[in-house]
Amino acid sequence: MRTVIILGSTGSIGTQALDVIRANPRDFEVVGLAAGTNRALLTEQADAFGVDAAALGTDEAIALVRDVDADVVLNGITGSVGLGATLATLEKGTTLALANKESLIVGGDLVTRLAAPGQIVPVDSEHSALAQALRSGIHSEVRRLVVTASGGPFRGRTREQMRTVTPAEALAHPTWNMGRVVTTNSATLVNKGLEVIEAHLLFDVPYDRIEVVVHPQSLVHSMVEFIDGSTIAQASPPDMRLPISLGLDWPRRIGGVGAPIDWTRAHEWTFEPLDDTAFPAVALAKEVGRAGGIHPAVYNAANEQAVEAFHDGRIGFLDIVDTVRATVDAVPAPDGELTLEVLLAAEAEAREAADRRIAALAG
Repeated sequence: MRTVIILGSTGSIGTQALDVIRANPRDFEVVGLAAGTNRALLTEQADAFGVDAAALGTDEAIALVRDVDADVVLNGITGSVGLGATLATLEKGTTLALANKESLIVGGDLVTRLAAPGQIVPVDSEHSALAQALRSGIHSEVRRLVVTASGGPFRGRTREQMRTVTPAEALAHPTWNMGRVVTTNSATLVNKGLEVIEAHLLFDVPYDRIEVVVHPQSLVHSMVEFIDGSTIAQASPPDMRLPISLGLDWPRRIGGVGAPIDWTRAHEWTFEPLDDTAFPAVALAKEVGRAGGIHPAVYNAANEQAVEAFHDGRIGFLDIVDTVRATVDAVPAPDGELTLEVLLAAEAEAREAADRRIAALAG
């Protein structure tokens, strides 16, 4: 039986993880829960799973990771505030099931240097798919990683056609049911840009060998192309419980987690190239990923500020990625060693720079 701590237990990832554990009581035991602000649901979850160690807020979540022994910590916190919990988990030597991609992207080399081989298990559906497909060969046999994207609610639109879209339209994702920030990031494709950086950091494949392909059916979650011309794809109906279950007990598979594809009926799967003109977020992410250092942290922080401003009605949809670009250009890389303090300072500077641009746009 695997003992589990779930961070972000009241969010989308956390509640689905508890669904997996509830359905497999002989495989998992919850020994710790942490949430951001939803005290009522956190208390309800703790009572339902008999958990004494429940934490509210980021600092308490970090303390929980340090104080409670577990086989695996599922980090389902949204945003870069999850970095502290990621570092605490790795420092303790516990397996990290990582759904909080922002902490890896912001932490970059700090996180990857701290992690032991195999200590980080990806929970994003795309990176779980890549991890599964990569078991078909060795690293030197990999030609490309192909990360699939649904295209979001605005697939096929030109940049000009997206100028007046509303927050409600941005949240109408055609496939996945996610939180406000992640769903908006999927509409701008910032989320896919973050996933490209994450794929590079997780699997040590250069950016020029990581491609994004639009696959609106969201059944093929990503693919690995090998040097002999073979492409191995992982396909399943869009259900996060599958990658969550693998994250909790990698590489063992849990029976009955999700329904398979129904092969008794006809299917049509399509793949399209990404329109970088309409959706420049992925190309920008590759730029900041190659630059390294503070740049991915600046990209992420500026986006978080811009997404909030968009939903507050202060800026337009296209202003989100434009603000990220302007902020990346405005925040200089500091001299000296990259440390956690340097990253946090760069994040703060990026948020201030983004807020200044947002205020100018809103004014």
